[in-house]
Amino acid sequence: MNKISDNRGSDRRSQLRERNREALVEATLDCVAELGIARSSVSEIIARAGLSRGMIHLHFETKDNLLKAAIERANEIYYDELAVLLRQAGPSPQETIDAVIRSDLSENVLNRRYISIWYAFRGEAREREVFRRLNDTRDERMRTIILEAFLPMLREQGTPDAELVARDATDGLIALLEGMWNDYLLHPDAFDRDQACRVAFRFIAGLLPDYFTFAGATHKVSAK
Repeated sequence: MNKISDNRGSDRRSQLRERNREALVEATLDCVAELGIARSSVSEIIARAGLSRGMIHLHFETKDNLLKAAIERANEIYYDELAVLLRQAGPSPQETIDAVIRSDLSENVLNRRYISIWYAFRGEAREREVFRRLNDTRDERMRTIILEAFLPMLREQGTPDAELVARDATDGLIALLEGMWNDYLLHPDAFDRDQACRVAFRFIAGLLPDYFTFAGATHKVSAK
């Protein structure tokens, strides 16, 4: 009986620790979104989290480690949204590209809070390697997803130098989406998601007309 009680007590403590840790990360993201990194003081973070200053030391040791955990969470938010749309996508590579574009421009990641967080960390990226690595326009994970989708389509339609064209198309799509994020940052009220998607699909439809229209992917299943 005592062992069962001890296990339950241990579980409750673990849950409490995890809740406190999550509260600190979310409070940090809120502070960064509203105040920027420089003004996101420990005092402000713990006040928003409703926890004591010692909790930061207990869970993260330093404020820098807490900021690292916060940008890691922001990165998770982005890829969690992408994972959802990729699971919903069909089996063809064009539908993978469709999911990438729609995820990148979705309200779940391209919103006032998230973009404020992302650009606040990006402003510090030159000075902090971890911010640069998790906020990189040349993120290898994203590049691989896009490149591996473009390549079989280009090969199937007989494009000369398909590997080179796939790399260029990958860089071009990433640059285009980055530009959309910049536009949203500066003009959130005027930003038109439907138009942004149409522009992205117009770009790749010119390269792969058998696989895309201005509205998105066709549903022809391509052999990989």
